[in-house]
Amino acid sequence: MNQLFARIFDTGQDSNDIHTAPSSPKEIRFPMDKGIAGHVASTGETTNILDAYKDDRFNRDVDRQTGYTTKTILCMPIYIRGCIIGVVQMVNKLNGVFTKSDEEAFETFAVYCGLALHHAKLYDKIRRSEQKNKVALEVLSYHARCSEEEVTECINMQTPEKIPGLTTFEFSPWSVEDTRKPVYVLYMFKDLFKTISTKRHEERFDLEYLMRFTLTVRKNYRNVPYHNWIHAFSVAHSMYTLIKSTNNTFTPLESLSLFVACLCHDLDHRGKTNSFMVKSDTPLAAIYSTSTMEHHHFNQTVTILQHEGHNIFNHLTSQEYKEVLGNIKKFILATDLALFFGNKARLKELADKKEFVWNKEEHRDLIMAVAMTGCDLCASIKPWEIQLATVHVIFEEFYAQGDEEKEQGIEPIAMMDRDKADQLPQSQVGFIVGICLPCYELLANILPETHPMVMGASSNLKKWKELAEKQGAEKETQSEA
Repeated sequence: MNQLFARIFDTGQDSNDIHTAPSSPKEIRFPMDKGIAGHVASTGETTNILDAYKDDRFNRDVDRQTGYTTKTILCMPIYIRGCIIGVVQMVNKLNGVFTKSDEEAFETFAVYCGLALHHAKLYDKIRRSEQKNKVALEVLSYHARCSEEEVTECINMQTPEKIPGLTTFEFSPWSVEDTRKPVYVLYMFKDLFKTISTKRHEERFDLEYLMRFTLTVRKNYRNVPYHNWIHAFSVAHSMYTLIKSTNNTFTPLESLSLFVACLCHDLDHRGKTNSFMVKSDTPLAAIYSTSTMEHHHFNQTVTILQHEGHNIFNHLTSQEYKEVLGNIKKFILATDLALFFGNKARLKELADKKEFVWNKEEHRDLIMAVAMTGCDLCASIKPWEIQLATVHVIFEEFYAQGDEEKEQGIEPIAMMDRDKADQLPQSQVGFIVGICLPCYELLANILPETHPMVMGASSNLKKWKELAEKQGAEKETQSEA
């Protein structure tokens, strides 16, 4: 439902006046069809109310939030280019009620407000464009497309007919040589494209397009400790395994979208969290105020697809292409952990009430969003030796961010502070208990074939608990000594 919200309040009080009005909230929100302001916003009619509490349209919730007692109201619409973009309202005239003269004067003020807001909007557009240009230049200075030599080298490697053990959750993508990883990606791509029906078998995909896309995606991952090409390959493999293990529960286009989203979900990651990007006032944060890096990862995906010879979806219909691109955006955004908790809560409620229905698009979107999170966190389900090594790599990236925060005079959270590295085992216990296991248990509830993910996370949780307990015992011994 459309909403109105108020952020600017002028109480008319002098700062030195001892009779101060109740403090106004930072923001008031209410439905567009509610209250005098809602009426004016909907109809465009100037409204002059002599006694607010005798008017059925008056929304008393506003008084409850502000502490005011509204008596008289004069409310007018604010226009920009003939469209209503807001309302301006005066309440409680000091002497009597609002007159026709007040209405004329206030109308001039409303026009001024419209002009001011219009110019503010234009300024914001210019500012955003400037920041986008900065990001584009920054990316261009770092990245490039794959070379034809790389494509030729990939062709000469040849894609195997079968890769034993590939569709197991225990499979270690880290065991695959870096030069062979693109070949494995091509194998998985070809397998997923085969499920898409077309007029002719050979028109499902262009092999060279797949190669260029894969190699350019690899090139667009930065050399950071963890959120790099190896991580992308690992996450994409986990999604491929999930898709194959669940016996094509997802449609061919959904499966392809999920796989591409996983492969591209951290493109151009700088090894920093969204929070850091916002606090550091980076150009990216100026463009995307929420899910900063995830929006950037998706835009990088689109940029690569637009390169000549890189559009791996060139044999899809326009409707299929639109569907796949829309899915990829949703799925990449779903990897923002800030969104996971809401997705998990909604899906869990459906599962607990046994109301989950596969033929409802909203329900399918939820299970796929949670699957994206599960695959993104797949390091937590791998055999202990891999899990342990990977966690140390992850924390090296965290500590690097913490070091930068300290240089900026910001106190990093314990997880990012290398001076608190002794808290790592307990931190992992909290992470697996609070995020990983709830995610995998929910997935397994709806997709039983994913139960090995629960088993892997549970096994690693036991190991981290043992380390945490051992560390705690050693600290006690040292303190007693």
